[in-house]
Amino acid sequence: MTADALAGSRTAQGSSTALGIELGSTRIKACLIDVDTAEVLAVGSHAWENQYADGLWTYTLEDVWAGLQSAYAALVADARSRHGVAPTSYGAIGVSAMMHGYLAFDSDGELLTPFRTWRNTNTGVAAAELTEALGVNIPLRWSIAHLHQAVLDGEAHVGRLDHITTLAGYVHWRLTGEKVLGVGDASGMFPIDSATRDYDAAMLDAYDALAAGRVDARALLPEVRVAGADAGVLTAEGAALLDPTGALQAGIPLAPPEGDAGTGMVATNAVAPRTGNVSAGTSIFAMVVLERPLASAHEEIDLVTTPVGDAVAMVHCNNGASELGAWASLFTRFAEASGQPADADAVFATLLTEALEAEADAGGLLAYNTLAGEPIADLPEGRPLVVRTPDSRFTLANFMRAQVYGVFGTLSLGMEVLASEDVALDRMFAHGGIFRTAGVAQRFLAAAVGAPVAVGDTASEGGAWGMAVLAAFRAAGPDAGDLPAYLDTQIFADAEVSVVDPDPADVAGYTAYLDRYRAGLAVERAAASAL
Repeated sequence: MTADALAGSRTAQGSSTALGIELGSTRIKACLIDVDTAEVLAVGSHAWENQYADGLWTYTLEDVWAGLQSAYAALVADARSRHGVAPTSYGAIGVSAMMHGYLAFDSDGELLTPFRTWRNTNTGVAAAELTEALGVNIPLRWSIAHLHQAVLDGEAHVGRLDHITTLAGYVHWRLTGEKVLGVGDASGMFPIDSATRDYDAAMLDAYDALAAGRVDARALLPEVRVAGADAGVLTAEGAALLDPTGALQAGIPLAPPEGDAGTGMVATNAVAPRTGNVSAGTSIFAMVVLERPLASAHEEIDLVTTPVGDAVAMVHCNNGASELGAWASLFTRFAEASGQPADADAVFATLLTEALEAEADAGGLLAYNTLAGEPIADLPEGRPLVVRTPDSRFTLANFMRAQVYGVFGTLSLGMEVLASEDVALDRMFAHGGIFRTAGVAQRFLAAAVGAPVAVGDTASEGGAWGMAVLAAFRAAGPDAGDLPAYLDTQIFADAEVSVVDPDPADVAGYTAYLDRYRAGLAVERAAASAL
């Protein structure tokens, strides 16, 4: 049965559906929505983990496809369970994934070196050279930094390069045969000119001079597409890759592949100037859509774009909620061992709710969530730590508040830079699993950013839902208008949104915590040196 029929079983209009798939750091998620209402019709997911091999963070391509097939099969099963039908076609499909990194291929389509993810920090020399040559901050994780580092290191594969791409670009290419990328994801490969909605031509020229003929970035980078543009259709080979059962039909239009930053903006309706969003997962990042260019380059700030190419200031931190999740897992096991088992979501909710009873400054405790290096805090390596003084108040409530504050600590260091540039922010939208427990992480984030924080009822679906919306926008065609208006009038007009304003006591407590956090970074650096 087609997805149109599936939607017809749920709505009187019989409207078509859109499928969004996002490859996150720890979970691949598929989300099916009704294109008219954006209502979630079915979901599927697959857990996976990166590997640390030969000094670099990576995922195998075999794991990419096994995970995609598992998540897609779970979505079909969920649709069958909920509605009694299994979809075989959709109005449109969209793929998104964690941004940046380095996937390099030869002319036969063979991977030349293991996938180097955004998490790697071995590109310091290249990033510094690029920042000086281009006049904008080029972070360690950007694709151009990975490429240039390979050039500087004289890696043998450089001479065989045919094209490079991101994870979303790779999956899209295999599904459609098209080597294209959404402008938001492309902005994490190489700087974008918001006037042309394409790679910055002057900066490409500057890189040509720096590369001195060793590589041709123009020839290697994917073509750029804005949201709503034609990005190809699902081929028979692509359909078989996603659904080995053979039920999925070819010919479905695909939206331009996007990065998790862009889908986070869409999922939180934060694509217009003076809006921003925070996405919390394995990493955490904040994005603010700019009214005007920043006065100067800042190493803490990336300049990326919305899915239609408007300039965005991004504060990206390598470490997000993973350490918080590890502590929740420990307490889940304790509950099980004590003979009172509880599911992981219930334990997580209990621990977060307990944090509301804590002292506003977390009682003198500090928590560092640094599993990986953190460039914003000048940490080349990570060592998760809980630090307290003899006179701190070591309670479960304070411990949990310190852990949640720790998720936002490095983010705050970057947001202080935007504040120094007088960047205006009317409201911050938040999404990610940490926000599923109402009124806890949302409240503490409001204190951390000093602005109202909104969470919608799609917060836990996150980027996969945002990508499904971009697929729906692709299916709607030219009549959909521009993306901000489409989101306002079609997707979020009747959305339920909870808004929390900063509480003065929380702000004062978080400020005190952040002062200690900043001072304690010396302990974190010492731990990395000693252990």
